[in-house]
Order: sequence, then structure tokens, then C-alpha cells
Amino acid sequence: MSQKFIETSMESQKGGMTMDFKISELLSKEAVILELKAKEKMLVIQELAEHLVNKNLIVNKDEFLTAIAKRENLESTGIGNGIAIPHARTNAVKNLVLAFGRSDDGVDFSSIDGRPSHLIFMIVSPEEKKSEYIKTLAKISRLVRKEEVRAMLRNAKDPHEIMEIIKTNE
Repeated sequence: MSQKFIETSMESQKGGMTMDFKISELLSKEAVILELKAKEKMLVIQELAEHLVNKNLIVNKDEFLTAIAKRENLESTGIGNGIAIPHARTNAVKNLVLAFGRSDDGVDFSSIDGRPSHLIFMIVSPEEKKSEYIKTLAKISRLVRKEEVRAMLRNAKDPHEIMEIIKTNE
């Protein structure tokens, strides 16, 4: 085995997560909400945050909400086609956390296409996991680029089905 291969493999495993990780490895069924109750952007984020706090995935809810609100004020995380990816880096979490929420009515995330967001992927990462954070954003963007994937996620009946759709299409 070449030294270059070993160094590349070791480099890709820094931080406890390999760089070829999958979204389905980050998202758990417990972090999926299929019927978001909130109708406004920050209330949706709060609802997802509360859910993550209850699952012990966020250690400091106030710090988390401050970080994500700050990020939302920089520019829209509504990427269009009914998708929003609110995200932030903060030490309010110990590891990269991914949550998924679905809103039948849609939520105004000031999307670039002006349409409401129905599928919301929220990413929260510790400050030192910048690379994994950026790669997760990219992987989710690629996943939801396909209309058929978005349609399946909108129509899924339970968290298990959401997980299967993601696993099959990532």
C-alpha cells in the first residue's frame, strides 16, 4: 500500500467522520418531523431545534438559535423548488446534526424562486467541523436537485420512508 494512499485515507477520516459519509448516516428517524406546525421561518427553526433538544442533540438551545438566526439574516437559505436548508456552525452541538421537517402548507424562507419551502433540511455543526458541514450542504443540494426525489419526500408516509428515499437516492 502506498504512503500517499495511507495519508489520503488518514486525512479523510479526521474529525471522526469519513469524507465519503452519506446523508442517511447523519439523519436519524428521530430527527424527522413530517408535520411541522409552525408557519413562519424562525418558528419552524425553533420547532426543529426543540425537537433536537428533546433528543439531546443540541446542548445549548439559545446559542443554537442565535447562530442560526444570524446565518438566516445574512442571506436566504431557501434554495428554491420548495427546499430550504437552514444551517449554522456553532458549539451548541457536539457533532454535526441533521434534521428534516416537512410543511404541507409551505413556509416563506425567502427562496430565490419566491415560492414557499415544503422540505426543510436543517444542518448544525460544531465550529471545527467546517469541511463536513460544507460537504453536507453540497450533498443535500445534490439530493434534492431531482424533482422525483422531492416528490417522494413530499409524499412519504413516515420517517422510515424518508430514510429509505434518501438512502436510495444519495
